[in-house]
Amino acid sequence: MIKVGILGATGYTGQELLRLLNNHPEVTLAYLGSSTSAGKRISDICPHLQESLENVLEAEEIPDVNVMFMALPHGIAAARARELMERGIKIVDLGADFRLKDAQEYENWYKVKHADPALLPEAVYGLPELYRNEIAGKALVANPGCYPTASQLALVPLLRTRLLDPTGIIIDAKSGVSGAGRGIVQNLHYSEVNENFKAYGVGVHRHTPEIEQQLSGAADAKVMISFTPHLVPMTRGILVTVYATVKSGITEQELRDCWQQAYEKEPFIHVLPEKEWPQTKYTYGSNHAFLQLRYDQRTCRVVLVSVIDNLVKGASGQAIQNMNILFELPETMGLQTTALWP
Repeated sequence: MIKVGILGATGYTGQELLRLLNNHPEVTLAYLGSSTSAGKRISDICPHLQESLENVLEAEEIPDVNVMFMALPHGIAAARARELMERGIKIVDLGADFRLKDAQEYENWYKVKHADPALLPEAVYGLPELYRNEIAGKALVANPGCYPTASQLALVPLLRTRLLDPTGIIIDAKSGVSGAGRGIVQNLHYSEVNENFKAYGVGVHRHTPEIEQQLSGAADAKVMISFTPHLVPMTRGILVTVYATVKSGITEQELRDCWQQAYEKEPFIHVLPEKEWPQTKYTYGSNHAFLQLRYDQRTCRVVLVSVIDNLVKGASGQAIQNMNILFELPETMGLQTTALWP
């Protein structure tokens, strides 16, 4: 059995890890960390786990575990990672501390000094369907952000095969409110979010450099994007609409074939039949992603739509998928749940 620890167990991503890992046949939950709720049972904080988990939340004295999920705000994981790794503990970091390869870029966007830039070369970017071979055998996995996951699933195969112009890419994204975490913030109150729809972080969202870094690697050229996220009055789900210019002579069928070839053996990625467009409900509570495209020959632009659950494929489910790779288990283990409907 894999002994698992979770730092930040009471946040939304921490709770999703608990929900999913509780059904993982090769996992035992050995440590649940919380700086604000130490001494309480996790079921006191998360009553929906009442029947299955009686673990007591702890603040310090991390025991010997095989893997630690770090579901922490940015700036904290990097300060703690080295100590855990020196004890032989593998890390899957659900935060932003190891996603960017350049410490200065991280500091520019996140406005904090990176606590351990020397660890950055040891971190591998953990989006399995695109970087699986790089993840196996590693000790430190940077779990991607939710917007970057949905965006890359749509764009990376098409950029790798040089079907798209890497300049002028526009990403228009919408997310449910859970993407902002459990913190008490005025503009996330029910009365402010309900029956409302707004853009935020326009031109300055911190997922921008992560998306650009990975797309640049796929295109083997510098990629700059226009990225605008929006907050939708729903609990969870992300829908990303991408606009990109198609290279001369490329057809819609070639674009679709590229996706099919990239994802035909991927259990969690689904290219929908023509004219069927993804909905966030298709992914609700699951680790699945759904894709669709339409090539507008009039404008020579393709419209790509990608849908995921921000808390599962965009965070905790993908983290477990990465853990399965690290321990040479089937990637689908513990993640076979289908979406809730309606």
